[in-house]
Amino acid sequence: MSYCVEIRYCTKCRWLLRSAWMAQELLSTFEEEIGKLVLIPDSSGGVFEIRIDGKLLWSREKKGEFPEIKQLKILVRDIISPQKDLGHIEK
Repeated sequence: MSYCVEIRYCTKCRWLLRSAWMAQELLSTFEEEIGKLVLIPDSSGGVFEIRIDGKLLWSREKKGEFPEIKQLKILVRDIISPQKDLGHIEK
């Protein structure tokens, strides 16, 4: 199954580079599982959200912080490929 990951980020806060880096990390790790990854610019202020097939996975507003990349990969893996070994980041 191929999944759609969306990263919505605030343009006013200049979070494009952070979003692009996270997108690159997810695509590198889940190259066979992710069918589409979309960066969505948002100018409403302070928005940073990650969704998988429309379901909210992470919200900076709700969590009060950005996810660490290790944390994000584990959360994504648990949804799209629970048996996938993430190697050293799980140790």
